[in-house]
Amino acid sequence: MSAITIRPVLTGQDQARFIDLPWTLYRDDPHWVPPLKSEVKGLIGGLKTNPWFEHAEAAFWLAEQGGRVVGRISAQVDQLVLTHVAPDLGHWGMFESIDDQAVADALLDTAEDWLRAKGMARAQGPFSLSIWDEPGLLVQGFDGPPSVMMGHHLPYYERLVTARGYAGVKDMHCWSVSILKPFPEIVERIVAFSERNPRLVTRPVDKSRFDEEAALIMDILNDAWADNWGFVPLTPLEIGFIGKKLKSIVFEKLIRVAEYDGVPVGFMIALPDFNELTRDLNGSLFPFGWAKLLWRLRKPQVRRIRVPLMGIRKSLQGHRVASLMAFQMIEYIRREAVENFGGEEGEIGWILDDNGPMRSIADVIESRVTRTYRVFERAL
Repeated sequence: MSAITIRPVLTGQDQARFIDLPWTLYRDDPHWVPPLKSEVKGLIGGLKTNPWFEHAEAAFWLAEQGGRVVGRISAQVDQLVLTHVAPDLGHWGMFESIDDQAVADALLDTAEDWLRAKGMARAQGPFSLSIWDEPGLLVQGFDGPPSVMMGHHLPYYERLVTARGYAGVKDMHCWSVSILKPFPEIVERIVAFSERNPRLVTRPVDKSRFDEEAALIMDILNDAWADNWGFVPLTPLEIGFIGKKLKSIVFEKLIRVAEYDGVPVGFMIALPDFNELTRDLNGSLFPFGWAKLLWRLRKPQVRRIRVPLMGIRKSLQGHRVASLMAFQMIEYIRREAVENFGGEEGEIGWILDDNGPMRSIADVIESRVTRTYRVFERAL
């Protein structure tokens, strides 16, 4: 068998081969959704295309064998992780490999050596590239396509990672629920009760004030999620970047802001499943993909609506009004998704395995876990 060579991604051609590898590995997977290559290029392209690099650094490698690319990986050190999570914690991600333990070991060994050289004592992954991008390895739920902004992996990846000595440290779940019919009667009663409270209002975002609304939502998010596992705050530059990136797939009535006594204290973001609109583009917007996508985004009709983010300020968490807000936002968005976007299924996720309040909400609306992502860790 040919020797395995690991080499850094240094040139534009290297970067193209790094981005293109999944098209080889997933060609027989009916559930894989090709990412837009321009999005992946922007993710790994440095500070000019991704403000995450303002506070983090990363390195990327290719594994080659017999003249062909057989794997890839990244390693990254994020100053915000060192400050807010642990001072000795490095990450790896962007992991893809043929089903060969030697290839996986060579990739992980290279990433770990780089992290050790940066002074890290523990390695966690995969994070591609941060917890705000695609965290975790898919370990359950291979029987369907991922929704927008969710990762998809080959089933044998878990075996390759655990054989290297990694153990799972956190599970994140996606919960799915039918939205064609009203939620259970108890939810209808909660929503009706919330509507009788004049102090509580949930409103759609105002896209004419998009930058202001995006900054408001991200400010609430940074406060609401501050105590969550693995949390790192979004910087002002990242908030602006995310707002610009999402603007084309943001629809006003699918995003709600909850106000209590006139003060914004909560939010819920729902997005049409963008993957349903891009899957047939095979990762490219050229020569005609961009025109197809623009047309589809005028009034998208999708089967699945995803709720990637929801939060209520810490000062109200545990307060009864927080539950009222949550159920009111969920119900209003459910109605809008069905009436104007063709929605049939809602997906909430991911939800941390120890997030009791969100798991309770998911249970009350009779949703079920359909996908599980796991973060692994190993001492260096």
